[in-house]
Amino acid sequence: MAFFRSVSLSEPVPVIDGDGVMLRAPVMGDYVEWAALRESSRAFLTPWEPTWPADDLTRAAFRRRLRRYAEDMRADQSYALFIFRADDSALLGGLTLANVRRGVAQSGSLGYWIGAPFVRRGYMLAAVRALIPFAFGALRACAERRPGGSSLSLANSR
Repeated sequence: MAFFRSVSLSEPVPVIDGDGVMLRAPVMGDYVEWAALRESSRAFLTPWEPTWPADDLTRAAFRRRLRRYAEDMRADQSYALFIFRADDSALLGGLTLANVRRGVAQSGSLGYWIGAPFVRRGYMLAAVRALIPFAFGALRACAERRPGGSSLSLANSR
């Protein structure tokens, strides 16, 4: 069920500029840098992520990942973005607005990862701050803090 969105699913998600960062949908040309960053950050990332498949860092697996991202975006279910440093376009990590639900109780969740060399430098905070106007503007979501917890969900803005 689509609802009052101002992002056309026939168009790619726009490039989103933030404070020292730029967010955009991943493309096949990102593969080499992505694989290198993920491999060099494996020990840092694996405690927080599901088990990596044996072929996770292969070109074929990255291609499948991009296809899934595109399908999810077209279906208005998920929006995966890579985070780049604004001054030199270095890949820093990624974030995904996932599990997007439309209808009376509109919601979604935010997942993220950042390469080990870029931890605690403010890049993820800048990326999330850059994403907020897109999520709450173009996608027309609204924030809702769950009582008694620190989690944040996206809820209906009507």
